[in-house]
Amino acid sequence: MNPHSDVGITIRLAKRAALAQALRDSRADTLATFARFEAALAATHGVVPQSSQWNPPLWELGHVGWFQEVWLARFSQVHLGAAANPSAERGTPLRPDADALYDSSLVAHGSRWQLPLPDAKTTRTELATQLQHTLALLQDTPDDDTALYFMRLVLLHEDMHHEAALYTAQALGIDVDDARWVPQQLHSSRQPIVQGSGLWRLGREGPGFAFDNELGAHTVMLGAAAIDSRVLSWAEYLPFVLAGGYAQPQWWSEPGRVWLAEQGQNHGRQRAQQRAPHSPRYLRYEQGRWQRQQGSQWLTLDMSLPACHLTLHEAQAWCAWAGRRLPLEAEWERAALTQADLFEWGAVWEWTASTFAPYPGFAPHPYRDYSAPWFGTHQVLRGASVMTQARMHNARYRNYFTPERNDICAGFRSCAL
Repeated sequence: MNPHSDVGITIRLAKRAALAQALRDSRADTLATFARFEAALAATHGVVPQSSQWNPPLWELGHVGWFQEVWLARFSQVHLGAAANPSAERGTPLRPDADALYDSSLVAHGSRWQLPLPDAKTTRTELATQLQHTLALLQDTPDDDTALYFMRLVLLHEDMHHEAALYTAQALGIDVDDARWVPQQLHSSRQPIVQGSGLWRLGREGPGFAFDNELGAHTVMLGAAAIDSRVLSWAEYLPFVLAGGYAQPQWWSEPGRVWLAEQGQNHGRQRAQQRAPHSPRYLRYEQGRWQRQQGSQWLTLDMSLPACHLTLHEAQAWCAWAGRRLPLEAEWERAALTQADLFEWGAVWEWTASTFAPYPGFAPHPYRDYSAPWFGTHQVLRGASVMTQARMHNARYRNYFTPERNDICAGFRSCAL
């Protein structure tokens, strides 16, 4: 059960009017969140520490506008949708050096802190002009899936970057005073949903927008499974921590043990973040009680909140300790779509047991860097999180990150062995 799932289906089929409003709404959220960075980082003139887990906020701001422009106003084959040739002719950008500044395929991540970016005021002005061009182009676009393909793509792309901005704010201790992005309690009990063995049609087919990695629907055989009705809460995860689970290598995979060792090596940095070396990110244990970091504040931990900001390694270790396992992405999808009244999702992104891989017959869409470069090195997460825009909630959407990432709003549910 997910109150936003209908929104996530509808946006994939949205026509001009709905897309125009969604584009405006997405941009408003982008600008509002950037303003929080501006206020919090005024003393450092918006400069943030360099990290592989985030981008400079000002670069992010310019990048979302560049992405819309490069695939819409500048792209000669925009009308061809997913069949377009990404190398087709492109027009001149609004900012002459835009490609050299914002093309994430060409601009090395580490170099983004040294780029001669326009200031925030100039960037906002350019974004306003760019959005006007997008909306004008949308007015003249036919209301069909092919013609609207790139409109839907750029919308969801900006939504993804907004979520990245939110977890970057959390990592930097910046307060985000918007109730939409605050963790919510899990009110129901965690119950098994039992499903028998049988065939499942994995992947997306039919009308509307789809990401390339969702396509190639195919039938898979699934065994019988008992999958949790919801994700784990802190009340269910933290007994593993207090039992010394982070110091007991038998529960951890080999990559998990390597990750644990790296955490020990970074003990000094973690102490500076007021976190024990062997505890989940953004938690600390003080005088017999757990506290959770929310932005710049440390709050008493509500044990009914979903366990969050966990790596794949931590999810796998808890499962080993508890005699459970992570679900395959096909098991997750089957339960979400066939047991929607019982299966609760959307609190956190959920690690699965599936490595990110192409479905049969995979064909990359014009945005070549979206999926193919990450096959085999990333792990599939399903669902959505409290930081995810409602229109991104879709039971067939495949998110993917490397196993050590704990900056994202990720947790897990488990299955019986």
